[in-house]
Amino acid sequence: MTSPRNLPPGRYPTDRSSGSRRVWAIGLTALVIAAGVLIAWIGYKNFSDPDISGEASGYEILNDTSVEVKFTVIRKDPGVPATCIVRARSRDGSETGRREIYVPASEETHFSMSTVVNTSAAPALGEVYGCSKTVPEYLVAP
Repeated sequence: MTSPRNLPPGRYPTDRSSGSRRVWAIGLTALVIAAGVLIAWIGYKNFSDPDISGEASGYEILNDTSVEVKFTVIRKDPGVPATCIVRARSRDGSETGRREIYVPASEETHFSMSTVVNTSAAPALGEVYGCSKTVPEYLVAP
């Protein structure tokens, strides 16, 4: 039988020095801190106040094929034009109509608007789906 003192050389790892353990500890600590900072940054970008948002302030069902949606666009920089998507939904929750609206630049951070959305079925409500600072070319007047 072989005793621990008589093991063949090079076959088993030798004890690590305290210096290499310290390097590993510092490296792992730096990695954990970097991961925490990255997660915090991603959370901030995803859950902080957006640069632009839209809130429906009311709607009126005009008939079986249209609904008027009143909404407010809230922008941090009102000098930048935007676009909002307004939609109508039926009683079962399905989307029955959608319309993109150009929101011109203004001096007000809160800009109220109204639009009519045509529907393919009887509407039950009108709402703002979302707003963006990216305005498609086809919405801008030539």
